[in-house]
Amino acid sequence: MPTLTKLYTMQEASQHNTKDDCWIVVDGKVYDVSTYLDDHPGGDDVILATTGKDATDDFEDAGHSKSAKELMETMCIGELDTDTSASAELENQPTGYPQKLMILTKQYWAVPAAVVGISVVVGFVYLRKKNT
Repeated sequence: MPTLTKLYTMQEASQHNTKDDCWIVVDGKVYDVSTYLDDHPGGDDVILATTGKDATDDFEDAGHSKSAKELMETMCIGELDTDTSASAELENQPTGYPQKLMILTKQYWAVPAAVVGISVVVGFVYLRKKNT
């Protein structure tokens, strides 16, 4: 079903991460909460910490009241574009150590091959000298 609201990618939403320009994503909707930061009972740093990611779990974990949820609906500026949000989040994820190691190993495959080759040769030479 087509939507009548504006669609934003997670990358677009994550660019609005300052006190003067703050957007958050909750339940697939994008909210401009810039004008509410000073009034937030938990402080502006709590909201600023949730920019650039899906803040649904953080929002739900805080146990917001019905009136808080209604107030938030007034700040809704659009919906998250789900077709591109998953790939954008994956691109922004830091590469873990195992992945970096695999990339380096693929780039420099000759180094581990040389280590194995030298180890085999040294083993044969050692065994040959030991038997003589």
